[in-house]
Amino acid sequence: QVQLVESGGGLVQPGESLRLSCAASGSIISIYTMAWFRQAPGKEREMAAAITSGGSTNYADSVKGRFTISRDNAKKTVYLQMTSLKPEDTAVYYCNAQNPFNRRSNYWGQGTQVTVSS
Repeated sequence: QVQLVESGGGLVQPGESLRLSCAASGSIISIYTMAWFRQAPGKEREMAAAITSGGSTNYADSVKGRFTISRDNAKKTVYLQMTSLKPEDTAVYYCNAQNPFNRRSNYWGQGTQVTVSS
């Protein structure tokens, strides 16, 4: 029903910026809550940012003020603008889509690697 494809990851130096994109398929993707999760080596996967269909957002404390999640429903794309990147932001970033009216409708992208290193 839904497919997610992430892009935009790469290698950057501390303090630099990066923008991730997640292109989604599906006719009702606009009602889904979208989120970016990340998983650093040796650590649990954690939610970095989320955005509801109405545009409400929430962020992990570790990224608040530096990351911005947004969505363009016409393009069926969600973005994660990352600024002031730190080495601890290094992780595989995954796009997630959740239908709030059907918990079984939960989808993941393949992930994109973000490496922050001097």
